[in-house]
Amino acid sequence: MRLDIVIPIRNEEENLPVLHDRLKLACDKLTDLGWRVIYVNDGSSDRSRDLMLCQHREDSRFCMVELSRNFGHQAAIAAGLSVADGDAVIVMDGDLQDPPEIIPELIEKWQAGAQVVRAQRRSRREKGIRRVGFEMFYRLFSWVSDFPVPPNAGVFGLLDRRAVQELNRLPEQNRFFPGLRSWVGLRQEIVEYDRQERGAGRPKQSLKRLIRYALDAIFSFSYKPLRIMTGAGVCISAMGFMLALFFVIRRLIGIEIAQTGFTTLVTLALFLGGVQLVAVGLLGEYLARIYDEVKQRPLFIIEDTHGVNQIPDKQG
Repeated sequence: MRLDIVIPIRNEEENLPVLHDRLKLACDKLTDLGWRVIYVNDGSSDRSRDLMLCQHREDSRFCMVELSRNFGHQAAIAAGLSVADGDAVIVMDGDLQDPPEIIPELIEKWQAGAQVVRAQRRSRREKGIRRVGFEMFYRLFSWVSDFPVPPNAGVFGLLDRRAVQELNRLPEQNRFFPGLRSWVGLRQEIVEYDRQERGAGRPKQSLKRLIRYALDAIFSFSYKPLRIMTGAGVCISAMGFMLALFFVIRRLIGIEIAQTGFTTLVTLALFLGGVQLVAVGLLGEYLARIYDEVKQRPLFIIEDTHGVNQIPDKQG
């Protein structure tokens, strides 16, 4: 039996040597299980590619898949899963925030019968606006999601062969991996860990990409924003009807109303216009994702492989 470890890499030259040593130390403890590491080079522009090739030449268990350009973190994970053929597959990030030392615990849960093992964070080391943003996202997502997705669980975790096959069947272009992993169901277990600080360098996920990732999560697993706007429209219409009825009754019983109210009219117009624009924006987000799916472009393109036997016929 063999374990594959899929790690998307983009500009991680500072962390790759340490990651290599820690992976070997953790995986060499798996005496009854063969293993290999599948790096996915997601368009790195630093020395990451050279370092991964060097590791592959020194140890054939360290393999590499090269994408033709930077397709993004989620696409890189999908590319790694498409070539992984181990009995179990672990997905983790390459910035050392996902500690390789947890791998034996994930394997233990899998060998006990779990088909999906999620590594769930007890704590995290991010500070400032990123930490606040993560906490706000998980609270918002747990409220709006139509499908239960456990909080504080990123991409780090283990999938058995059946779970990998089911994930490879999912064709979404705008992917939220933790949600898709929960969606496939099967027998799931949790391993808790403390998320570490980034090993070196700056985070590769910019604020813009994190916001897009959050929107993909919300719009892929929830119709609640549309229902909220529908409810808001019904409430505003009801309030408008009652206000109109109030003025009609006052006129019928002879109560005159002073001809003022310019500020009120402007406020109402701006409020209603804002609500309409928000509703149109929400529809646009859903329609944009439908447009992405209709185009049916591949999620990724593999340019070359090193140590991986074959490129999947249908990429992405």
